[in-house]
Amino acid sequence: MAKIRGSFCLMILLGCAALFGAADEIKTSAGPLQIHCLGHASLMFTLNGMVIHVDPFARVADYAKLPDADLILITHGHRDHLDPAAIAEIRKPETTILCAPLCLKELPGAEAMSNGDKRAIGKITIMAVPAYNIVHQRDNGKPFHPKGEGNGYVLEFGDTRVYVAGDTENTPEMKALKKIDIAFLPVNLPYTMDAGMVMDAVKAFKPAILYPYHYDFGTSDLEALKTAMREYAETELRIRAKP
Repeated sequence: MAKIRGSFCLMILLGCAALFGAADEIKTSAGPLQIHCLGHASLMFTLNGMVIHVDPFARVADYAKLPDADLILITHGHRDHLDPAAIAEIRKPETTILCAPLCLKELPGAEAMSNGDKRAIGKITIMAVPAYNIVHQRDNGKPFHPKGEGNGYVLEFGDTRVYVAGDTENTPEMKALKKIDIAFLPVNLPYTMDAGMVMDAVKAFKPAILYPYHYDFGTSDLEALKTAMREYAETELRIRAKP
């Protein structure tokens, strides 16, 4: 479907701000980048009229009221990240969908990105970063997110690099990242990271801004993260509404 046409684009984006709160705006060499934290692990970025959705999930937003996607990024196949109903609401014929390889069977017409792959979509460069558990496991001994099955993504908007980690812990690949301006790191046990893991990662790759995401107000350790971040002035902590 195609809900945006020409001059209606701005009107719809303004409507999104009214529905989900004002976007954070970041100055980049490619123009102003707007960031909408829609809830859970769902994000929306807009830059020069280009709309990028990450892990759209119908339980946290009414995607029928959001602008159609030029690009959709899917980190892995769990239903709170790969939601066919939400994707159908924002997918138009020319939408590019990039996903982890195991997601292809549920996303006809999508393109796979394996860990380490790089792609350019328009003027945006995207790199897939491994996303997996090191410590946390299911009762059967298997990790909640096995290595090689999921992606995080580093998006380059001009001179600004944004890292969306997906469901992961503080992996060596994450900690080896360089020149990350904005990082979205998951904080929800037992599936991803606790505050200590997040801080270990932050101190390793030193993002300028940290958005904890994929959290639950009832169980996620945000207070511990806030306390730890007060003693680490190199990174700005931004906590947005909607768990």
